[in-house]
Amino acid sequence: MKLPISWLKDFIDLDGLTVEDIARKLTLAGLEVDEILYAGLEMPVYKDGEKHEFKTNGLAWDKEKIVVAEIREVKAHPNADKLTLLDLFDGKQEQMVLTGAPNIFHLKGTGRLEKPIKVAYAKEGSTLYDGHAEGLQLMTLKRAKIRGVDSYSMVCSEKELGITDESDGIILLDDDAPVGMPLADYIGDAVLDISILPNMARNANVIGIARELAALTGRTLKQPQIELKTSGESVESSVAIEISNPELNPRFVLGLIRNVEIKPSPYQIQRRLKLAGVRAINNIVDATNYAMIELGEPLHAFDYDILKQRAGKKKIKIITRAAKDGEKLTTLDGVERKLTSMNVLVCDEKGSLSLAGVMGGSESEVYDASKEVLDAKGIEPKDGEMTQGKITSRGRSTVNVLLEGAAWNFINIRRTAKQHNLPSEASFRFSRGVHPALAETGVMRGLQYMAAWANGVVAPGLVDAYPLKPKDSVVEVTPKDVKRLLGIDLTAEEVSALLQKLEFKTEITKSGLRVTAPAHRMDIDEGMVGLADVLEEVARSYGFDNIPTTAIADALPPQVGNPVHEWEEHLRNLLVAAGLQEVVTYRMTSPERESRVTKHDEYVRIANPIAPERSVLRRSLLSSVLEVAEKNARAESVAMFEVGPIFEPVKNDLPNEPRRLAIVMTGARIVSAWDVKDSPRFDFFDLKGRIELLLAGLRFTDIVYAETVSQPHLHPGKSAEVKVNGQVVGVFGELHPLAKEKYEFGEAPVIVAEFNLEKLRGANPSYGITPVSEFPPIYEDIALILDESVAASTVEALIRQTGGKTVTDVRLFDVYRDEKIGAGKKSLAYSLTYQAEKTLTDAEAAAIRNKIVKRLENALGAKLRS
Repeated sequence: MKLPISWLKDFIDLDGLTVEDIARKLTLAGLEVDEILYAGLEMPVYKDGEKHEFKTNGLAWDKEKIVVAEIREVKAHPNADKLTLLDLFDGKQEQMVLTGAPNIFHLKGTGRLEKPIKVAYAKEGSTLYDGHAEGLQLMTLKRAKIRGVDSYSMVCSEKELGITDESDGIILLDDDAPVGMPLADYIGDAVLDISILPNMARNANVIGIARELAALTGRTLKQPQIELKTSGESVESSVAIEISNPELNPRFVLGLIRNVEIKPSPYQIQRRLKLAGVRAINNIVDATNYAMIELGEPLHAFDYDILKQRAGKKKIKIITRAAKDGEKLTTLDGVERKLTSMNVLVCDEKGSLSLAGVMGGSESEVYDASKEVLDAKGIEPKDGEMTQGKITSRGRSTVNVLLEGAAWNFINIRRTAKQHNLPSEASFRFSRGVHPALAETGVMRGLQYMAAWANGVVAPGLVDAYPLKPKDSVVEVTPKDVKRLLGIDLTAEEVSALLQKLEFKTEITKSGLRVTAPAHRMDIDEGMVGLADVLEEVARSYGFDNIPTTAIADALPPQVGNPVHEWEEHLRNLLVAAGLQEVVTYRMTSPERESRVTKHDEYVRIANPIAPERSVLRRSLLSSVLEVAEKNARAESVAMFEVGPIFEPVKNDLPNEPRRLAIVMTGARIVSAWDVKDSPRFDFFDLKGRIELLLAGLRFTDIVYAETVSQPHLHPGKSAEVKVNGQVVGVFGELHPLAKEKYEFGEAPVIVAEFNLEKLRGANPSYGITPVSEFPPIYEDIALILDESVAASTVEALIRQTGGKTVTDVRLFDVYRDEKIGAGKKSLAYSLTYQAEKTLTDAEAAAIRNKIVKRLENALGAKLRS
């Protein structure tokens, strides 16, 4: 939120406080000031070594050289049709000023002006921004001849003074601007860019910031004075309200003002709106925006006569209801929007008028006929303004205005704004929660400004439908609570005074305080949560920087470990040590994305997905990691893993979230270097080796790698399932070519693995201790010729079973295939280690070897290779 300091001064006396002081106090209270923009006021000067607390930008206006002046006549330039010469008085002397401003060109040659035009005038030597350059580039006014006429000064646009980026025309000040006054004293300002966090949504308005600052400084908050002079027929006699669902629309208020004259707002109002980031349009629309920024209640203005015409002889009836699926509405930005039943509409009996809490409709908008005249003359509307081509048949400006103020369900507004991509000032506030109590105040304030700026007559009364009044939260607070949770000693009276500064109602009781939240607060709960909410306000009002540093007084809770988390962290550490990089992927995906590697019939579907490709919760962790690997496939080597949940739907209940481990490897085994020119690519055994390291680190010993069953996404013959303690815990292997071609990978194989962490964690690890034998081992190699179909794991299992405890290690170190050993045959060479509780002789080792060979011959048809 951008807040001009001059606006803040309407509600609190800031004498003695610098802009930086204000920014510092707000930041420490939770309203972080991101940047300060100076528009005319003197900027702070920091000495060498002094800390710049805030990002600061802007331009200070020289009080001697930039002043308020008045144009008395607009004359023609003798040598240029598009330029004019201004007869100008700067408070001291007459000046002849050259300009090409289009917004006073129509006055050229009309003679002495009946009413002088007040402008911002910069004298020779002034430092300004260049109005014709891109961005903000400083320049200094110097004397020069332009088309034969001396030019040494200028009348300024908003861009040249750093107010906005507009440079189309010069600033036209209000008639009461004092000629000769330094412009910095008249409209100089500074703007605080404040980050409004969700817990501070109530302060997305001027009065909210002023209230906070008043509490922090002990100064008096000046409440807005709303006084309406009314006459004529009451609004209740001509308008009625019907609310179909109070849960979506707790309150709806309407007011009426007649005989308005649509014209530009006073410049001081336009300037404040622009500095706050809101475009000035006309006095009626500006009144709604000005009241919204001031109080925090978004308003919407309808053309009353259009509604009356639609109602015919009947009374106007405003209805709020849910839209019908497929219903359409053209909003103020000229876009026809297709609605759903999730959206809420403001309607009359003829149809929809506006998208509730987000944006109005074009048919009943306040209309300025003067813009149609400008369009007819070929003057293009400014960026963002609506052209009136769709409603030129109205032919006249709005005369009577029906003003709406309402309260809406903040979750519904948030969803609607996101669905239609309509981030408006109104939806920003409504989506964070606006208290229904503000609706009446907002409408009255809007009518007050319309009456002042448009010379309208306010109709007596308001139409106020308020079917669902919120309950004001009541919280019990004791000084002991303050001491225990904040660490400061305060009496009940002191706590009461701090809360009353923020407009809480307090009642001192025997035990402490009974605190009632003010009408504008929707963030105060009850019970224990409410106590925390109220004590946060006590701390902010007291000053976070005033709370002393103290040791914790409460006893520490018992330290309970989280075995599952600790086990997963250990697993992650093992994988990182094995050369893999951890990734964290989206848990949201789409069935189409997952179908590239696996297919499921049922998913947990998201009610309001952020995008079609994020419409369901994932059923496969491997699919998510493959997507990330695909995006990084141009890297020379990719080796990544993720530990996370998948989501299995459960009818009429929350989904199950079993934990999974997924690994993806592709590319070069070793990244290129000066001593590595051509590295082999990752293959099945690279991943198998890492899995062996992982399982060894997790202390598993009973591990078997077997042929996979029913894994269509894996390459047959280049994949395996992993069994620990006889239970399948995962599968790994090369991605099947048909699955791989659905991704944008290169030629290198893609090696993948997926593990069920519940099963893996449930397997019993081995923490046995094996003593170091004092007797020497005997090492022996044997080579066996077997059928190609015999698995090496089967051979190893028989060797261990036959050798018993004496065979302490079996390691396959060579696989050989050749026609010399026979077709369909292979040679497996094993390194065996014999060790016993005594020193083995060669004869004893030979006996063990012969027993093993004989068993392999009988069981597998193996032959010892000579």
